[in-house]
Amino acid sequence: MNNWLNNSTFLAYAITCLVLCANLLFLWGYSGAARAKTRTAMNEEDAIRFSASLAEIDPPKVARVLRAHSNAEASIYPFLFLGLVFVLAGGRAGTGTVIFGIFTGARLLHSIFYLAGKQPWRTIFFTVGGLATIALMLDIIWLMIRGA
Repeated sequence: MNNWLNNSTFLAYAITCLVLCANLLFLWGYSGAARAKTRTAMNEEDAIRFSASLAEIDPPKVARVLRAHSNAEASIYPFLFLGLVFVLAGGRAGTGTVIFGIFTGARLLHSIFYLAGKQPWRTIFFTVGGLATIALMLDIIWLMIRGA
């Protein structure tokens, strides 16, 4: 039986998964912290439970964190699916490590700059992450062509 922990490509992928999931969990928790600071709630039962004001729309600070979280989800999930395909298709560890590392670094920096409201850095790191995703897709296509 194949021990996946002895597979360098899988190890790079597993570390990528852990870091990117930690990023999503941080944003999830940070959204709750931002909401607590504004003392607002979107649901009546939450407003009652936490003695918060019932709001129809999110305060700007909460909305920013929620947008950062939504943006991260929209790019991280497809990348992780593609990364798994790459591993299962027999992608090389060196290639995977570079692409996974670039994407992970770009997503972490994108989250930081999104929360801080810093342009052009947010767009730059969004673009780097997108290019890493495209590179991963192209490498998967190459693996499929070579394997056919």
